[in-house]
Amino acid sequence: MKNLSLDFVVGLFVIAGVTLLLYMSVNIGGASLSDAGHYSLIAKFENTSGLKEGAFVEVSGVRVGQAKSIRFDPEAFEAVVEIVLEDSVQVPEDSIASIRTAGIIGDRFIKITPGGSDEFLVQGDEIIETEPSISLEELVSKYMFNNE
Repeated sequence: MKNLSLDFVVGLFVIAGVTLLLYMSVNIGGASLSDAGHYSLIAKFENTSGLKEGAFVEVSGVRVGQAKSIRFDPEAFEAVVEIVLEDSVQVPEDSIASIRTAGIIGDRFIKITPGGSDEFLVQGDEIIETEPSISLEELVSKYMFNNE
């Protein structure tokens, strides 16, 4: 009988430990089990070099979302990025999405510069105005070849 109660207590601790581990990985890791409280927008870029899924999205210097997926559109020859934003963030329809670098050699992220429109984008809408990623190599080669 003591072995049965000991097994029961050990089982409870294992279940509690797994539950705690799952809770911590979701909350600390920034993962989400649902899209509640969020909505997604689409942005199409000529070049997303260096941008990765999970990259943060910021508006006015504040992180408000992330890049959920990046895929290639073979018909338009563009990269299509699905951006997930917090519901509290309203993006005017004439906003600009640009790919920036955090620091000199940091990770790429998406910066949304709000426009002045009174109309806001909703679930599934597209940010029409985008600015592609610019690589350091491109800048250096433009500088070198334009000065000759």
